[in-house]
Amino acid sequence: MNETDIQEGDLAELIGLKHFHQIIRIKSGETIQSHIGLIKMDDLIGKPWGSMEKSHNGNTFFVLQPALSDLIKNVPRNTQILYPKDIGFLILNLAIGTGKRVIEAGTGSGALTIALANAVGDEGKIYSYEIRPEMQKVAIENLQYAGFDSRVEFKIRDIADGFDEKNVDAIFLDVPNAYDYLSQVRKSLKPGGFFGSILPTMNQVVLLLDAFKRESFVFVEVCEIFIRYYQTDADRFRPADRMVGHTGFLIFSRMVQKGSNSKSQSKFRIDEKEDDISESVGL
Repeated sequence: MNETDIQEGDLAELIGLKHFHQIIRIKSGETIQSHIGLIKMDDLIGKPWGSMEKSHNGNTFFVLQPALSDLIKNVPRNTQILYPKDIGFLILNLAIGTGKRVIEAGTGSGALTIALANAVGDEGKIYSYEIRPEMQKVAIENLQYAGFDSRVEFKIRDIADGFDEKNVDAIFLDVPNAYDYLSQVRKSLKPGGFFGSILPTMNQVVLLLDAFKRESFVFVEVCEIFIRYYQTDADRFRPADRMVGHTGFLIFSRMVQKGSNSKSQSKFRIDEKEDDISESVGL
C-alpha cells in the first residue's frame, strides 16, 4: 500500500461522523451497506488516500490507509486480544524484525500474529501454535484478511509435546501456565535467544520466575504497560476520562547455557544489569 491512490485489493479505513468506522478490502463492483448509507467501492478506486467522500445519501467520510493498531483492534475475535500498547513493547523487547523466525503459542484470534508477521516481513516466518481448532480457524481468516497468511505456519498442538522448529530467534507464550513449558522452549530457542510471555496475575508471574531459575533463563524483566490519552481540544487540553490500565504482566528473559551454577545465574536480573551499566559510565 505504498501508492498514493487507492487501488483494487487495498485495505482501507473509512472514518466518518455518527460513529462510523470500518476497515474494508477494496473490491471493484462491490457496495458497502452501512448506517451512513451505501458506499460503492468503484467510487473509491483511483482516489487519493485521505480523500473525503460521500455515501449515497450525502454523509461524508474519509478514506485512509489503516494503522496496524487499528487493524488489530478491529479483527473478528472470540477471545480477548493483546492490546497494541503491549504488542509494540514486546516486539521491541524480543528483537523481532525482518527475517526473524519466531514461535508463538496461544494464537487466539491472531491479533499478535498479525503484528509479528508484519514485523518479520517476507523473509521471516511465524510458527503459531494453538490447541483449539475453532480458534485457529478465526486466526487464519484474520491473517488472510490482513494479507500476512503466507508468513505464518499454523499448527494445532498441545505445546507440552514440544515444538517442531529448532534454533528460532524468539518464543512468545500467551498461555496461562507458561512456567510449565520452559523445557520445551529450551529445545527450540537458539542459544541466547529471546523469551517472552504475558500473564494476568502475580501468582502466575511468581511461578514463572521460579521456573526461570531451574531452566537457566536470565536477565529477567517484568513490567506492565499503561497508556493515557488526552483530549485534543486546545482550549480544554486534559487527560481523557478513561485510560487503558492493567492488561497483563509482560515477562522477558534470555536463555543461556544450562549446567552453569544456577545460584549465580539467578542473580542476573535486569535491574542489576542496569546498575552495572550506570557504574561503568559514572552515573
